[in-house]
Amino acid sequence: MPEKQEKLKVLVVSSELAPFAKTGGLADVSAALSRYLHDDGHDVRVLMPEYTRITDGDHDVRKVDRLQDLVVDIGPWNISYSIDSVGVPGSDLRIYLLRCPELYGRDSIYTNDADEHLRFLLLSRAAIEICQYLQFAPDIFSCHDWQTALVPLYLRTIYAWDNLFERTRSVLTIHNIGYQGVFSSDVLNDLHLGNDVGKLHQDDLRGGVINFLKTGVLYADMLTTVSPTYAHEIQTPEYGAGLDPLLRERRDRLIGILNGVDYDEWNPETDTLIPHNFSAADLRGKSQCKSELEVELGIKGGPNIPLIGIVSRLVGQKGFELVESVVPSMLAQQMFSVAVLGSGERRYEDFFRRLQRAFPGRVCFYNGYNNRLAHWIEAGSDMFLMPSLYEPCGLNQMYSLKYGTIPIVRQTGGLADSVQQIDPSDATGTGILFRDYNDAGLRWALGTALQLYSKPRFWQKIIQNAMAMDFSWDQQGRYYVSLFRQLVKL
Repeated sequence: MPEKQEKLKVLVVSSELAPFAKTGGLADVSAALSRYLHDDGHDVRVLMPEYTRITDGDHDVRKVDRLQDLVVDIGPWNISYSIDSVGVPGSDLRIYLLRCPELYGRDSIYTNDADEHLRFLLLSRAAIEICQYLQFAPDIFSCHDWQTALVPLYLRTIYAWDNLFERTRSVLTIHNIGYQGVFSSDVLNDLHLGNDVGKLHQDDLRGGVINFLKTGVLYADMLTTVSPTYAHEIQTPEYGAGLDPLLRERRDRLIGILNGVDYDEWNPETDTLIPHNFSAADLRGKSQCKSELEVELGIKGGPNIPLIGIVSRLVGQKGFELVESVVPSMLAQQMFSVAVLGSGERRYEDFFRRLQRAFPGRVCFYNGYNNRLAHWIEAGSDMFLMPSLYEPCGLNQMYSLKYGTIPIVRQTGGLADSVQQIDPSDATGTGILFRDYNDAGLRWALGTALQLYSKPRFWQKIIQNAMAMDFSWDQQGRYYVSLFRQLVKL
């Protein structure tokens, strides 16, 4: 009988956590990882800011005894804060909310306000100090992105005296290296480092800046990012956003773990947001979802005309300059339809409006976000387009696989790790990948997908391949637990 393993003690600290506050995948991952650790029996505590959208929402927020009216000195500031808790939907896990209306009582999760650095200095300091108040000695501080990246430094400086953290190790997860938390060195005194100022990156200080993420990369015991390919990419000048030299130096402490998918929410067999459920064994519901989606969107399609779905932020990173260059001419030459859901840069919103006008009955653009429609597009489309310039992980391509909606993606980051190239010779693979970020690459990928779709029996086999893939947190969560155990030798 295998020896029973000791359970981990983990403090997860994040600026976002679904469903309470979300701007992107960070919120989904921090929530899913926390739930996985909790469900696996580990002692996991989670801390995030108590934003206005949480206090204004319909949530069961409660005060936490012993954690009210606390004070921390941050530079010259004497900041009062309290800790509340709220239950995570679908779980008996309750998370901690950092209540400080002066810093978090704002309309947006992130701001350009002069005290933006203070908002996340407090989050980092409070994460450590509530452990002291509770006498909770975490094995792991699981920190996420620049907003919590000073925790590893603080454990080695301000709080190094406290034996409570003698065995504690820090793990910093980089969700998108493009966001680094760079502030003027004028905020130096607020970091409260005293004689440990020399531990900051001195070239940056001389250049008049402090980079929160870079500091975390310097001092975290382990660095993770959200896919194996992205872990390699960010060590290159092309994708490293200036941190690649430091990441190469620490490559023995950098690992990529592909994000998992919440199949409780994204599963065509149980999805309550789509009009018809279906499975790999019975795809009739998928055909019905497509027919009704086309009616809903005013698309004159049909079973023989492929429908390509897009659900995305409309920003340059997502590859829409290629879509702008390639899709209009291909629509003029070949018969397919496009359903787009998203918002973002005005340039791309205007492009999709023009595309809809130019191809009435074949293109529909929904400007904004609609969760029901997002699920419906995943279920009812034949293909899903993600031609990203870079993509740390991506989740929609994994949702698409589960719904038998074949991804057309660029071979980068998590897209490369989760989609397998279709081989027409033996009907293996799950999607179409193109390597070069140019018009020719996207044109080839779309043309190949449309050609393969014209072979119904072949396409049916690819759908079966796609739906058999498993990117659940039951799979991915084990990698985190294994990593955490290695760090603390449990």
